[in-house]
Amino acid sequence: MAQAAQAKDKKTVLTTFTILSDMAQNVAGDRLNVVSITKPGAEIHGYQFTPSDLVGARGADLILNNGLNLELWFEKFTRQLGKIPNVTLTEGIIPVNITADAYRGKPNPHAWMSPKNALIYVDNIRKAFVKLDPAGAKIFNANARKYSDQIRAVDARLRTQLASLPKNQRALVTCEGAFSYLTRDYNLAEHYLWPVNAEEGQGTPRQIKGVIDVVRVGKIPAVFCESTVPTRGMEQVAREAGAKFGGVLYVDSLTDAKGSVPTYLILLQKDADTILKGLGSK
Repeated sequence: MAQAAQAKDKKTVLTTFTILSDMAQNVAGDRLNVVSITKPGAEIHGYQFTPSDLVGARGADLILNNGLNLELWFEKFTRQLGKIPNVTLTEGIIPVNITADAYRGKPNPHAWMSPKNALIYVDNIRKAFVKLDPAGAKIFNANARKYSDQIRAVDARLRTQLASLPKNQRALVTCEGAFSYLTRDYNLAEHYLWPVNAEEGQGTPRQIKGVIDVVRVGKIPAVFCESTVPTRGMEQVAREAGAKFGGVLYVDSLTDAKGSVPTYLILLQKDADTILKGLGSK
């Protein structure tokens, strides 16, 4: 993690992962120093923080986390830091519950994959920043309004684009059940190898067989996998079900500035483009 030492005239805000950092930076503008604890491309659920992460975090004034059991390491991390305020950005969001395996009944943590939920994230960030730095309230309020308008524009565009999928191809098959909010918003069926945070990132033989059957029976043309886990299990599904592997989707992490998804809004559009191409929308 980058050192969270404060600039002379700026407070420092940590986020648990890069998507929250991008959201927070859009609201903060140049007023605050925003740093992600985890790096681009990192696996977020079971992240193993390092002594240098703790050292870097000790200069922070605020930590923003997702909650909904996403960051399994966060409580231990903050306990070792001491009294740094933290804010959970999913406060006020009605979660979609997981319906399979040991996680059944627990909230799906990937709430930011709904642009409508992202508006709640942004407002929670705005309120946290106003409390942290009241003198910057006008800046934070204006930045939050502008960014929220951009999120609404992406939401409208994705709604139109994903509505073009044929009725018999409106099924998103992925490695992790990380798209429950997106599939809910845009009226897609959802299937996956594991519900959340598979330890091996592969899928069990039972999970793989179950998804093969779903894809084969439903004649689903393409399947996908997330960027932070191995794709081998889903590539096997594609081979044995007679589908194609449609590519990688981004969920838990942005790329660096030179990568495919350097911002949250680009991530949403990139995923939609990949889904549309894979499922054969004209």
